[in-house]
Amino acid sequence: MSMNLNTFYQLLWQDYVHMAPQAEKIHALFKADNTEVYNDHVAFRTFNRAPINLARLEQHFFKLGYRRLEPYIFEEKKLYAWGYVHDDPKQPRIFLSELLVEQLSPAAQTIIDKLCRQIDESKVDTIDVFWSGLLWDMPTWDEYQTLLAESEYAAWMAAIGMRVNHFTISVDHLERPTTLAAVIDRVETAGFAINAAGGKIKGTPTQLLEQGSTLADRMPVTFGDGSTHSIPTCYYEFAKRYPTADGDLYQGFIAASADKIFESTNVNVAGVAAGS
Repeated sequence: MSMNLNTFYQLLWQDYVHMAPQAEKIHALFKADNTEVYNDHVAFRTFNRAPINLARLEQHFFKLGYRRLEPYIFEEKKLYAWGYVHDDPKQPRIFLSELLVEQLSPAAQTIIDKLCRQIDESKVDTIDVFWSGLLWDMPTWDEYQTLLAESEYAAWMAAIGMRVNHFTISVDHLERPTTLAAVIDRVETAGFAINAAGGKIKGTPTQLLEQGSTLADRMPVTFGDGSTHSIPTCYYEFAKRYPTADGDLYQGFIAASADKIFESTNVNVAGVAAGS
């Protein structure tokens, strides 16, 4: 289906706030003091397995007018990723990563391949795939635990499915507050937990990008064996970009910072909440 960018992001947001109710509350917090709250970027996760591998999914971005900016490799987390930008500078950036499944154990690979074999390819051919959720039967709790022991990312994908992982408030476009530290302080004061892995602020002005994020919301999910467990869903990020030598805001991402941002969905990641 053909779709304009506004509709694309509206549909993504609807699915996202269902998975992360905190995002709607935090967005409202900043909308109260700002004419507009701009989205810096959205991020998606996937497996490097047909039919949902990165090379196939990114075709939808190209049709929306996006182009590849630069690739990223996360060796420890076994991920490969690309950043995408639009010719219209007002449009959010996109970050798409895929798990290098062949680097996991045979047991984990078997679980993921079983999931991917269930995918109806026709669903991947429409842009709706980005808010389709599970394209397979929910794994069992044991399967989730097997994946979790090796890759939090794999466990998240298996149980949460194909949907946006996070939206990001652009601090550069806020009228107030104007620093990332003040944004995080405001979010914490409102009672939301912040991802403290690698520090509450990841990156520096020298690197031209500072990032921070909440810890993911959690929701009860019924697994394939009928057991119900509360697991991390999606989170909200905050980004402050700085100008490059030519005066334009830096467009890319910092791999070392993104590595820690990924941990916003970790089951046991350290967080900092109001009063803690």
